[in-house]
Amino acid sequence: MTNLDINEIIKVRRSIFPAQYNDKPVSKAFIEMLLENANWAPTHRLTEPWRFKVLQGDAKNRLGVFLSNTYTDITSDEDFSPFKHKKILNNCKAASAIVAICMQRDPKARIPEWEEIASTAMAVQNMWLTCTAHKIGCYWSSPKLINYLDDFFDFEEGERCLGFFYLGNYDEKEENENSKRTPIANKTIWLDE
Repeated sequence: MTNLDINEIIKVRRSIFPAQYNDKPVSKAFIEMLLENANWAPTHRLTEPWRFKVLQGDAKNRLGVFLSNTYTDITSDEDFSPFKHKKILNNCKAASAIVAICMQRDPKARIPEWEEIASTAMAVQNMWLTCTAHKIGCYWSSPKLINYLDDFFDFEEGERCLGFFYLGNYDEKEENENSKRTPIANKTIWLDE
């Protein structure tokens, strides 16, 4: 891979949402490669805090039911949105796989927690770039519903969920390539004296 290749992959990385996925499944071999690439994220003191739970088939559908029921339970009648309730279910059904993105806190707390969260986010960035390079749609969602997942997953001591990484194949015409960034010069100060 040349520098231009990685530069292009970074620039075309996008959120591809579950509603954009087609019915073609994402292979187990691809998901294994995706997780292996995640495993090479930077990690201070080699804590390797990222943990993943891969849901496919009935498991992802059970997650959808759990999340939609939880949404109903925690939402007041005046704030309840039938659209959002249905979207939670549909996102889980539409995805070929869902990866629960979890962070395992170092039991010795040798480094600040934010560094372990950042390291886990870098693992997810590796996943996102891998998906982009292979034209697999993906989307990281972190709804407040993740705070209730103790009733769905068996977490280890110090482990918590940071969100869901939805995966699915998509038709390239669905990809949104109109993302923009303001110039980096507006966000950079050079100090050379």
